[in-house]
Amino acid sequence: MTAGLMIEQGRIAGGVWEAMVTGSDKAPVIEVLHEGRTVEGVEVRPVTGKAGRFALRVPIPAWALNEGVQTFLVQSGGVALAQFTLVAGQPLDEDIRAELSLLRAELDLLKRAFQRHVREG
Repeated sequence: MTAGLMIEQGRIAGGVWEAMVTGSDKAPVIEVLHEGRTVEGVEVRPVTGKAGRFALRVPIPAWALNEGVQTFLVQSGGVALAQFTLVAGQPLDEDIRAELSLLRAELDLLKRAFQRHVREG
């Protein structure tokens, strides 16, 4: 079910990351992770009059607002669909920190998928 899913129009407003999900007839199950921890309160709702489009709302939790680069990984069924990044505190010397944070989030996703595969097989 996750093969054709796509995330469009991501933006942050009022402490909530909002996006559109397309590529499914049914509301997909979306999970958002920050440093391996699941973000609670993720909402996926059909868009009225637009078949196959779903509004995604991810509240940014206070526990995730810290100094530095914070990367959130949006996934469905263990497949990464998108990510969003917050930068807080002192200005960064280089954007490489954001890239490193994203790589760490993706590595954590791969690690969890591999561990699940080993347990199941």
